Amino acid sequence: MRFIIVTGLSGAGKSEAVKALEDLGYFCVDNLPPTLIPKFAEACVQGEGKIEKVALVSDIRGGSFFDSLFQSLNYLKVKNYNYEILFLDASDEILVKRFKETRRRHPLALDGRIITGIGNERNRLREVRDRADSIIDTSKLNPRDLRDKINELYGEDNHVERGISITVLSFGFKYGIPVDADLVFDVRFIENPFYIPELKKFSGLDEPVKLYVMENAETKKFMEKLLDMVKFLVPNYIKEGKRQLIIAIGCTGGRHRSVAIAGALRGELIKAGYSVGIEHRDISEDVNRGAAKL
Repeated sequence: MRFIIVTGLSGAGKSEAVKALEDLGYFCVDNLPPTLIPKFAEACVQGEGKIEKVALVSDIRGGSFFDSLFQSLNYLKVKNYNYEILFLDASDEILVKRFKETRRRHPLALDGRIITGIGNERNRLREVRDRADSIIDTSKLNPRDLRDKINELYGEDNHVERGISITVLSFGFKYGIPVDADLVFDVRFIENPFYIPELKKFSGLDEPVKLYVMENAETKKFMEKLLDMVKFLVPNYIKEGKRQLIIAIGCTGGRHRSVAIAGALRGELIKAGYSVGIEHRDISEDVNRGAAKL
């Protein structure tokens, strides 16, 4: 049985995630108190019509009941019930915006301020986030994008036994560090093509920028050390049981240096035999914002 516990911050998209899981054939239960998780798992395993795929949501709405989550998870481990934790996250700015748009009250906003509730919730969820098997940052995802992420992680062609899922993610520091990143590398020390007039209009996907960045002496030294460390870490992550690894490469705007280096890192990891996806989170941000000002 594949048993997924969906949790995360209020407003981060748990309801949309569960809808996507239901469409994938998962038996889903929303807002289940953690104290009931062991009994629920036993019922799923021992029932006459054995359920093969289960997903349940357990979050801060459970109030004081939520504090018993780790006790229930430890029970599952003792009974050899395998489970996965999916954690939905988003930036504070986006969460505040979503609550204001929907006019919903944050469950922990005791003083009426949404940002206070978000801070309180982050603190209470810190440990479960650290133990999550998969973390999805929904800050820049629409419902369809989130559905695609869920399909990628939990669809029929994806099973926990297939190994680790690696994503190399480029980003711009001025737009914030990705909240779901496992490893973050800052490449702002490398000369910036943005200040070269003939290169500014291109991105790290274009050959002129790639050559400028990758032929830089500091880039070559950095890539050598980065590959050495990542190739050491990945097998150890797999041994530990980690199923998702997001390697974030950041420059100032996320359009030139980080994009080129992320592409090169992905290529080297593929050569090493890993299945690696790539995302360029902020590659169009400066272009889009510039157009918006016209």
